Amino acid sequence: MAEEEEACRPTWSRQIEFTLAGIGCAVGLGNIWRFPYLCYRSGGGAFLVPYLLMLVVLGIPLLHMELTLGQYLRRGPVLALTKACPLLKGVGMATVAISFIMCTYYNVIITWALYYMFSSFRSELLWENCNNTWNTANCTDRVTNSSSSSTASQQFFNYKVLERTSGVEETGSLRWELFLLLLLAWILVYLCIFQGVKSTGKVVYFTALFPYVILLALLINNVQLPGAIDGIRFFIIPEWDKLLNVEVWINAAAQIFNSIGIGFGSLMAMASYNSYNNNILKDTLAISITNSVTSIFAGFVIFSAFGYMSHLQNVPVSEIAVDGPGLVFVVYPQAFATMPVAPLWAFLFFFMLLCLGLDSQFAMVEVMVTSLLDSYSKPILKYLKRKEFLVLVVCGAAFLLGIPNVMQCAALDLFHQAWNKTAIFLVLTGVKRLSSNLLEMTGKRPSIFFRVCWWVICPVLITVTWIGVILVFSVIQFKPARYEDYIYPPWAQGVGWLIALASIIWIPLAAVHTLWLLPGSFTEVLYSLSVYASEGKCQVIDWNH
Repeated sequence: MAEEEEACRPTWSRQIEFTLAGIGCAVGLGNIWRFPYLCYRSGGGAFLVPYLLMLVVLGIPLLHMELTLGQYLRRGPVLALTKACPLLKGVGMATVAISFIMCTYYNVIITWALYYMFSSFRSELLWENCNNTWNTANCTDRVTNSSSSSTASQQFFNYKVLERTSGVEETGSLRWELFLLLLLAWILVYLCIFQGVKSTGKVVYFTALFPYVILLALLINNVQLPGAIDGIRFFIIPEWDKLLNVEVWINAAAQIFNSIGIGFGSLMAMASYNSYNNNILKDTLAISITNSVTSIFAGFVIFSAFGYMSHLQNVPVSEIAVDGPGLVFVVYPQAFATMPVAPLWAFLFFFMLLCLGLDSQFAMVEVMVTSLLDSYSKPILKYLKRKEFLVLVVCGAAFLLGIPNVMQCAALDLFHQAWNKTAIFLVLTGVKRLSSNLLEMTGKRPSIFFRVCWWVICPVLITVTWIGVILVFSVIQFKPARYEDYIYPPWAQGVGWLIALASIIWIPLAAVHTLWLLPGSFTEVLYSLSVYASEGKCQVIDWNH
């Protein structure tokens, strides 16, 4: 039966489709709004030293491992990690939970991009001045750090797009415009992935490549603006003393994890549809290197615009630079207001965000669909008949769970905070086994570089990094979730932690379940599982009994 399922498993029509889908999954909104600011804050050009080092010794080896597992075992993260070792089944379940939680709010960001994109179809941008019904008396058209005033673009986002209330305690009403755009976003996602890799593989030719055309056009336009070079210089001039700060190195490692998408299961799920003998190393290098080059390229685009704004308003770039949604929905739109042909550049920018967001969204939904079909294909297809209906159910459920994020109380930030608190769990199933898997698929063993990274460097760096994350960010420098000046109340903080717990709780629960099912004492079972995993002899458990 397993052999029949293997034979029926669809594959990418052309291998380039997987490569483009992988690039689209890795290259997302974080490349635009997170990396440039992180680079500037962590020493400018000096940050590239730890960032590129972490890419070489952490990002590329771990991505190679993840893609190898997916391609060799031809399963999504849950069954792939269960086959690698039953004790790690919970890790696969956690990756599915993380991806599903993320996709419920990630599409809300795509919804905002759609709102801005449609709002750009006019001769004068709505966030260009303070002469609108939603503007308050303290509105200004200049960048300001004053708590008593806010910019026109900031008020457009808060009071027109979100129509935000005073706090999460005041839920307000449903934002019907955003609700309908959220529905449109999910319809777009469904139409692009309902036939699995056959439809996704065709869509990514456009969604993965066209953003680079827009980025290049934006850069060409921006560098011709006055002050642009000063902004770029601010972005790349190295501050070497920052490299003595441990937080900079932790940020570099965390950015590699988050940006490439290691540990989220998306790339493993997509790799499971590869042809068995595909050269996975080429895909690994193409995805990881393209992702990092895009981040650096986006930095030039963003900071050239910051330099232009700094020149116009005579304020330091440091007072303009921000990260997160505020960069792409507040600060950068403000730069468009004074550019020649402003509506055109605004439309292109938000259409680019739409393409970047959709690629990442495809991958997150695919993790859930693939995992459900891997584990429960017979009962699911018995009732739903076709895979297309399962994709519809998953998209529909995620759409319903995302509705609270288009209420006026702006619940989205709780999901964002919860995601940041969710640790990425590394899986090492044995270097010897992984090497034999690659030899069987490609005829070549991994180089000594990869074996050393898998054996020593990756475990050490990940242990140090996540101890640093837990101690530095979660304990020593813990700050309550906030949006601008509003601090979420304790009960809302608790909801955020529960959302985070909804993903990581599966790791210990599944491990305990596995140990309970297997015969023998705790130490005997633990020893046998570790030996089997490292030697490739891990036994299969019938989870239905």
